[in-house]
Amino acid sequence: MERHLTVLRVSLHHPTQGPIVFAAVPLRLRHDTSPLLVGRGLDAHLRLHLPRLSRRHLSLEPYREKGSAVLAFNLKALSRRGQVWVNGLTLRFLEQVPLGTVNRVAFSGIQMVVCVEGGTSLEAFVCCFQVSPSPLICRPQAEETDEWEDIPEEPPAPGLEQLAPGHLGFLHGPSQTGDSSPQPKMGGGPEIQPHREPTDGALC
Repeated sequence: MERHLTVLRVSLHHPTQGPIVFAAVPLRLRHDTSPLLVGRGLDAHLRLHLPRLSRRHLSLEPYREKGSAVLAFNLKALSRRGQVWVNGLTLRFLEQVPLGTVNRVAFSGIQMVVCVEGGTSLEAFVCCFQVSPSPLICRPQAEETDEWEDIPEEPPAPGLEQLAPGHLGFLHGPSQTGDSSPQPKMGGGPEIQPHREPTDGALC
């Protein structure tokens, strides 16, 4: 019997660069359980045409938690000079965080929303990509930069960052409260490591 694949529904937006950034983005991509690379390099599985981007900027890394029959995912920052903002946390080089059902990501001006739909297959997963003409994330604070800063950033308070209202009904999800937000961890090699899956972030 064929097992259902886990599906990552990925929406992308850049406020100023236009569709040229996403010219190489496929509508659908099937991938095995190795890390899926995002960047501007030729070896990136999701290749984005943006000069500010590192050749390997970040990765989506599937793994299976102990006792679980479905795939879970980490997002790991791979850029030495850039930062990646994930669900209110700022990741630097080799830091990683587990993804929930709905995830808001920003890097080098790109806004990305990743929705995880669990399946039963542990051998592969599918990414479905969509380019949005309108913003996906409302961020009242300054965007992340590609330079290291002397003053450490504090994670934004829950609820301050929101998805743009009225966009893509499947992006809506429950709110997250309390201090249970996952903290970024330093990543090791490409070996899949188990992590506890967090609850969803606050969305508008």
